[in-house]
Amino acid sequence: MPLHSSSRLTLAALAAVLSLCLLSGCAEDAQPTVDTAASSTADPTPTREAPEPSSGPAASATSDDTDAAGEEDEGRAGSAATGTASAMLDELTVKGRAPKTGYDGDLFKWRSDTDHNGCDTRNDVLRRDLTTITLKAGTQGCIVLAGTLDDPYAGETSDFDRSANAVDIDHVVARSNAWQTGAFKFDEETLKEFGNDPLNLLAVSSSLNRQKGDGDAATWLPPNKSFRCEYVARQIAVKHKYELWVVPAEKAAMERVLAKCDDQPAFAEDVDWPGPGEGDNVTTKEETRPAGQKSASSRSSSSGSTGSGSSSSGTASGSSSSSSGSSTFFENCTAAREAGAAPVRRGDPGYGSHLDRDGDGIACE
Repeated sequence: MPLHSSSRLTLAALAAVLSLCLLSGCAEDAQPTVDTAASSTADPTPTREAPEPSSGPAASATSDDTDAAGEEDEGRAGSAATGTASAMLDELTVKGRAPKTGYDGDLFKWRSDTDHNGCDTRNDVLRRDLTTITLKAGTQGCIVLAGTLDDPYAGETSDFDRSANAVDIDHVVARSNAWQTGAFKFDEETLKEFGNDPLNLLAVSSSLNRQKGDGDAATWLPPNKSFRCEYVARQIAVKHKYELWVVPAEKAAMERVLAKCDDQPAFAEDVDWPGPGEGDNVTTKEETRPAGQKSASSRSSSSGSTGSGSSSSGTASGSSSSSSGSSTFFENCTAAREAGAAPVRRGDPGYGSHLDRDGDGIACE
């Protein structure tokens, strides 16, 4: 009886060991079976563990990109396409706005003759952006008296008349915005380059330029919706060129615009200035004196002054005839503003040192 009991225990133990071995073998065999089946029916799309995405076009997208909803997600869809404005935008740093401390628009030396063609930047822009241009005689083909503006911001055509100016030159990326997104670190020459860069300048209506102020894409866009894609692409190109950053709201606004632009190309248009005398359908004529301007001689006689510079030329002392080649100037800044000519810069018709109180060459600021 004891021997029989011992045998039963031995057999039970052997059975248990055999069962465990069989179960273990089944488990090991089961996993390869599942893997084999999966690999034979797998979708061709790489799985998360597969190495393909690390070298494919989607590699640049982040989890934030894929989690974004609505218009922003749509805007990012084309961002990986080489040569698009969206791809260029993705290369810009995103961070908060820097303080405006130390900002002064004059630091950018706007209207300098940076390309040394003998013409100031404002007139370079006008010769490039206007059509049917009339140039002022005796200015070596520089000064634009009249023309037609196809205003990209308004989507409307208007006449330009130098004597009653309703056209401004806009910095597409405003100088103040640039300052607060990295330009505060620029040296003097880079500030000047930025302030006069043809990439960043457009002739537009004065009213819209002043409405825009120093706003970025999050606070102002052109009313002409058909121009918004190019406008944002141009802002991105400027910021990319000068290694400026964008603030989060600005980038989000740019993405919303680009979402509707069908892979808007990165802005790469030829933006060089036309040479002196060049432009669309150019003619030349003498300038008619703007209302509010007086000749030097009439000002001299009305004021009773016959300063040392007035004897032979009829030009009163303190006038700008020596620097502008003109013996006419505005009587006061009110007249200059009413004529739409303020601020008046040294070399412009109407400039006089009596208007330039701080002697910086810019009167009626």
